[in-house]
Amino acid sequence: PEGKVIPGAAETRLFITPGYEFKVCDAMVTNFHLPKSTLVMLVSALCGRDEILNAYKHAVEEKYRFFSYGDACFLEKKANS
Repeated sequence: PEGKVIPGAAETRLFITPGYEFKVCDAMVTNFHLPKSTLVMLVSALCGRDEILNAYKHAVEEKYRFFSYGDACFLEKKANS
């Protein structure tokens, strides 16, 4: 509640999609996931849908690798989010 991360274990039903307000995370490193996956919704929520789709277009054109052993990307929270 105060913007702090508290260690522990718990269940969640949280599904992060565009419009979600990130309170702690402002950047992440992740692999390029398949464009129609739920993970694309997560990174779109952080960076913006258009920005992610442009990054994926570039990745396809440059023959980046996808999936778990694919190329990684550093993503930052959209400035006006």
